[in-house]
Amino acid sequence: MTHALLAHYGLLQNMHVVKPVPARDKDLCRFHADDYVSFLRGITPETQQDQLRQLKRFNVGEDCPVFDGLYSFCQTYAGGSVGGAVKLNHEYCDIAINWAGGLHHAKKCEASGFCYVNDIVLSILELLKVHQRVLYVDIDIHHGDGVEEAFYTTDRVMTVSFHKFGDYFPGTGDIRDIGYSKGKHYSLNVPLDDGIDDESYQSLFKPIIGKVMEVFQPGAVVLQCGADSLSGDRLGCFNLSIKGHAECVRYMRSFNVPLLLLGGGGYTIRNVARCWCYETGVALGVELEDKMPQHEYYEYFGPDYTLHVAPSNMENKNSRQLLDEIRSKLLDNLSKLQHAPSVQFQERPPDTEFPEADEDQEDDDRRSDDSDVDENEGKSFVGRVKREVHDTESKDMDIIKEGEHASAKEMDASFAEISIKGSNSGSVLASDVKVEQGNSNKPDQHQPSDMNL
Repeated sequence: MTHALLAHYGLLQNMHVVKPVPARDKDLCRFHADDYVSFLRGITPETQQDQLRQLKRFNVGEDCPVFDGLYSFCQTYAGGSVGGAVKLNHEYCDIAINWAGGLHHAKKCEASGFCYVNDIVLSILELLKVHQRVLYVDIDIHHGDGVEEAFYTTDRVMTVSFHKFGDYFPGTGDIRDIGYSKGKHYSLNVPLDDGIDDESYQSLFKPIIGKVMEVFQPGAVVLQCGADSLSGDRLGCFNLSIKGHAECVRYMRSFNVPLLLLGGGGYTIRNVARCWCYETGVALGVELEDKMPQHEYYEYFGPDYTLHVAPSNMENKNSRQLLDEIRSKLLDNLSKLQHAPSVQFQERPPDTEFPEADEDQEDDDRRSDDSDVDENEGKSFVGRVKREVHDTESKDMDIIKEGEHASAKEMDASFAEISIKGSNSGSVLASDVKVEQGNSNKPDQHQPSDMNL
């Protein structure tokens, strides 16, 4: 539904859309335990009754059901997020988007909250190969416990989570949880109550994130944009508008730091699609009309058929005093940090390499002319990226036509990486990535002066 909106609002022509290369077992095992990955690969609805002990051990069953294609699903969304991190590392884009990612509850050895593989942790590990420090920000209504836990003892990753706290899944994320050992004060938790609105949310988000960016100075940012914090969500209890939610994206974009945007929760599906479509527009610097264009899911958005929906009149239980106390406490914690902790020199790990996708997957849903991609099977994902960028330079990136789109099923898990040429107003929105003649390994770091990100 999100992808259909992006197509019919004309946003895809400003992006380079890439079909994700599925992550392999060894890619997933950079964070997850081998036996857990093996279990995910082998479990099926037909065999689950024979593996009850394993199901319990790995917390698979209720919130995390077994379904046909489970492992392929995990490989695809994880491949999208890690692939986005690889492209950011090589400066082939300034913003990468994977709305199918952002599954922040998954742990090293178990599933949780419909999160099986933690693509966020995997993409942060990839970013750390190039960047000394990476910032993770989570605006899902649920606490980003899996990501916080993974980096709880390091000062190279700061995690900041804005979430509902108190008798609410997953039950973690107290303001007093600040990290441990070298990671002390590098975990920030912003516990919120029911009914928080745009103004109250931004009164915390901007001063806290502004101070984080000043003190931590990350080389890259990962923003999890869970849409269950929107007003009217079937499981959520916040009262954010789509514009209020997207203001977080706009603010993170303003820092001109490589940015990976990921999806997450969201259970009123029409509003999830609305939100991620609008936030893609924010990333591109394009303002979208409220009146929705006709598309294949149009009937889901009735009776108004608009991009935005008004927040409700529910009570905001976050008093001004409570918000002031939270802000003061967290800013005080940040004042105790060493400015921009350094990293000891060490050998840089190689990029994550993905084999090329199967030929039967490389069909007419290719959004750019990269016909040479499949000629050399087994080449790394990075090699594929380089060829795509070279094609984009030489052929000025094809404009996607409606007839070239893949089926809805294939589009649902698409990974979009932004390599934007410009907007209708003529302002350049992201780097025109170029490759120097005779050296395809070295992208030109052309940064137009009027570029926001």
